[in-house]
Amino acid sequence: MSGEGAPIINIDKAAAASLRVAIVVAQWHAELMAALLDGAQRGCRDAGLNHDPVVFHVPGAFELPVAAARLARSKQFDAIVVLGLVVRGMTPHFDFVCQGTTLGITKVATETGIPIGFGLLTCDTERQAFKRSGLPGSKEDKGHEAATAAIATALVLREY
Repeated sequence: MSGEGAPIINIDKAAAASLRVAIVVAQWHAELMAALLDGAQRGCRDAGLNHDPVVFHVPGAFELPVAAARLARSKQFDAIVVLGLVVRGMTPHFDFVCQGTTLGITKVATETGIPIGFGLLTCDTERQAFKRSGLPGSKEDKGHEAATAAIATALVLREY
């Protein structure tokens, strides 16, 4: 299971209180995306943010990088969380979407210096995605993890 060996991330809530976070959510697989969004929002609350994150919806995973790029360049947010799901099908489409989205998000983060919590699930089946979604009965909560990672990184970067 991918969650084994995950770090325990302790966030200084007082330091995180003033952070501004955006969450960009793809719309495919609505129930699972709602669960990932709920996890990310809980992650922001658990980190002690004073303000709710601003949520933006895009059609699918491939649109996550362009939305993240615009938000990062706006300088309105200290961290961004992207949430999406791509389920493998019978064509190479899965590979193209996953690679393009991953490279796009990486480019945005490195070029802008804005931390991006990577909540893109790339699964062979919807059942695998369910196990990572944070829904009751799932073993992981990747939305929460992505938000926590983005916030923790934003705090680290504040020191430099």
